Amino acid sequence: YNMGLALQDSGDHKKAIESYQKAIKINPFSAEVHNYWGIALNGVGKLEEAIKKFQKAVEIKPYYADAYNNMANVLKDIGKLEESIKIYKKTIKIDSNYAEAHNNLGVVLKAKGDLKAALESYERALKIDPDYAEVHRNLSIIKKYHERDHQFLKMKVLLASPNITDHQRCNLHFGLGKASEDLGDFANSFYHLKKGNTLRKKLLGYTIDTDMKLFDDLKQTYNSLKENKLQSIKVSNPKPIFILGMPRSGTTLAEQIISSHSKVTGAGELSYIGFFGGAIARGGLEVSTNALLDFRNRYLSELKKRSQGKPFVSDKLPQNFMHVGLIYSTFPDAKIIHVKRDPSATCWSNYKQYFPVDGNGYSYDLGDLVTYYGLYQDLMQFWQEKYGDKIYSFDYDKLTQDQEEETQKLLEFLDLTWEEACLSPQDNKRSVNTASNLQIRQKVYRGSSEQWRKYSSFLLGAFDNLKII
Repeated sequence: YNMGLALQDSGDHKKAIESYQKAIKINPFSAEVHNYWGIALNGVGKLEEAIKKFQKAVEIKPYYADAYNNMANVLKDIGKLEESIKIYKKTIKIDSNYAEAHNNLGVVLKAKGDLKAALESYERALKIDPDYAEVHRNLSIIKKYHERDHQFLKMKVLLASPNITDHQRCNLHFGLGKASEDLGDFANSFYHLKKGNTLRKKLLGYTIDTDMKLFDDLKQTYNSLKENKLQSIKVSNPKPIFILGMPRSGTTLAEQIISSHSKVTGAGELSYIGFFGGAIARGGLEVSTNALLDFRNRYLSELKKRSQGKPFVSDKLPQNFMHVGLIYSTFPDAKIIHVKRDPSATCWSNYKQYFPVDGNGYSYDLGDLVTYYGLYQDLMQFWQEKYGDKIYSFDYDKLTQDQEEETQKLLEFLDLTWEEACLSPQDNKRSVNTASNLQIRQKVYRGSSEQWRKYSSFLLGAFDNLKII
């Protein structure tokens, strides 16, 4: 068990699982082993199995608050928000002073659009732990600040403390960046955002060289994917719609529009393409027809669980732009929508965003961000040359200028009949567990791609070399 914990702390979830398997043979009734085994399974993308381990842990130890909290986290990640809310509430019933569970509940309530309840959850968490920096940042996202706001002043006092960690400091800088923007103090907002981004990059240990190699590997593997592509296969059931592009480019809005259609279920950001096929796409595993068939079957099995019986399911993980070659080699009937937005607006929106996941390291440095955007553009041009009009370009900025025409063209590409509901994506009641879950509750409006200009004097020309393709 201790070996498993050590391996898990080092990031080796696979070997940690092997240790927990040995531990459970010695003591099948250790709730703690089942709990941490569940965390490790979550780390390797086996989310359904992880939930079963947490269930086993609470079966052995019915008042195990940590296991309930972990279970709710995974339920949240797979989009079962109602279930996760119930489990978070159960966690809090067991331990009313569990600040993390109050915070996590706030995150899910925000995803459901219930901002009032989310606010209350965050405030309860801060009542228990006034120095909980992550909650301060989460709270900053959903409220508007005035100069004498008590929580705004608390963040400033807490940031001045010499005893806080870099992780706390990072969260507070992002929170103060948002608060300062609300107050119209763009100089201080940029100062805090720059500090927060620098700390986040340091904590992640990110280097752009890793992504440069990855993008090169993806291109190198294309020929092997082409040679082994699946051809004589049944039509996918359900049929996947992949919505991809740079994060913060409008992918969530695109999914809201599409999932407003009666034949489409919006599954949100699914990690299965990367988990099941990422190693194949980058050449880490040998590309073969059997490997692609296994990947296809595993993905469709998970997609069917999310379909709610509808014939189309959208998967809007933006980073699937890396996997276009893998997708079309495995799902020749899939639909791919590439969402594009003004490059400066996209890059700025990434820079001001704290991503809770660790995979967006490029976004915390302006130089890295511009370089990464160039890598993304180059790779998308590569896929466009290979697949042509099989990839549909959906322009976010054009949508804000002529919503009806752009929506009609999008539905035509997807072979979906016109439905009026697709013109009112803000009325789509589905839960949205992404960074854009506040914006998509608003009507489509012009001008959002101009917000970055408020900071142009502080950027010192960082975006000058960005190109529109």
